[in-house]
Amino acid sequence: MKYSPGFRSSVVRKTLDGSGRSVSEISRETGVSYGTITNWIEKYRLGKLDVEDASGLTPDQRNPGEKLTLLLESKTLDENQKGEWLRQHGLHSEHLPLWEQELTTVMNDKQSDLNQKNAELKKENKRLERELARKEKALSEAAVLLTLKKKFHNLFQHEDEET
Repeated sequence: MKYSPGFRSSVVRKTLDGSGRSVSEISRETGVSYGTITNWIEKYRLGKLDVEDASGLTPDQRNPGEKLTLLLESKTLDENQKGEWLRQHGLHSEHLPLWEQELTTVMNDKQSDLNQKNAELKKENKRLERELARKEKALSEAAVLLTLKKKFHNLFQHEDEET
């Protein structure tokens, strides 16, 4: 099985991070054999495996659409298939919860933005409705005044004719 450089360096970093986890634990967690991990550690110690400059994709290098697709795909797998699937995609088991949290945060932020825009639009709509009502009232007053002016003019025109 061919593993991505990013995956290999991540596994080596897990063993050397000082957390006290054994190679056996990490082997069970990642699905990579004990011997393979020890070979990677040996290559790292000999300078043949660069842990810091790996070319594999990290969680923040993928776009949100790809993250969502991979997250949904991972939900359909059982635990036996998940290790193989993670290796094929150059991922680690920690990426999935991170992506889920990130996407949840993005959606919550987007929802709060939508709620704020909705509130602003409602306020603007209310202001425009008040302005429209005011203008309709002014228009009806102007129509009444115009009608009265015509009637007033016609009323006095008839009186002038009689006298």
